[in-house]
Amino acid sequence: MKALLAIAALLPVPAFAQAYQCAPPARIEPIPRIEADAPPRPSPISGYTLSASWSPDYCKTSRDTASMQCSGRDGRFGFVLHGLWPESRGPYPQWCATRLAPTPADVRPHLCMTPSTRLLAHEWTKHGSCMAKTPAQYYRAANALWRSIRWFDADRLSRKQDLTAGDLRQEFVRLNPAWKPEQVGVKVSRTGWLREVQLCYSRRFLPERCDRGHFGPADGAKLKIWRGL
Repeated sequence: MKALLAIAALLPVPAFAQAYQCAPPARIEPIPRIEADAPPRPSPISGYTLSASWSPDYCKTSRDTASMQCSGRDGRFGFVLHGLWPESRGPYPQWCATRLAPTPADVRPHLCMTPSTRLLAHEWTKHGSCMAKTPAQYYRAANALWRSIRWFDADRLSRKQDLTAGDLRQEFVRLNPAWKPEQVGVKVSRTGWLREVQLCYSRRFLPERCDRGHFGPADGAKLKIWRGL
């Protein structure tokens, strides 16, 4: 974890590069207490997944239209970080024991990355507690990986004729040469709309081939991207 943070500090990537516009609010909504919905599972960690949601698709169907992510009040978003998840060779780790809850000071610097205090709190409690000692450490690790990625123009890509999942992977790799297409997962709706891009990492936080569950549809599968901006 310390090595990841040290490397990320040297990356010349502009802040908020994945948001169309974003201004952290002067006052943030209360951070809810998150209750576990399953037993603790402190499984050995074998790798990680960085999951990026395509915000226009989320807001298209979300009932939470007044939220920071969907209201337009604090900015307009493209890809946003859903979460950084520890993985295991069996069932993934979750809900590890912790008495720590994130504070406003912990979450506010990351609201242009993940524009929801509820989601930030949930990701720490369910996933981060299994890989970091404190919420602040977990968010810094997620932010370090997030800032190392260059995101493509999904609005422009959506206009490509006969767009496929493979086209998306190739566009991602073009902007991030350290990656290979088999390391880039794509999550879509039942009707083929882009939901998330899931990036697969080894235990050392290096790009790694995705398993079948994270890879998603084959390269030749048709893909649609909701613009709705």
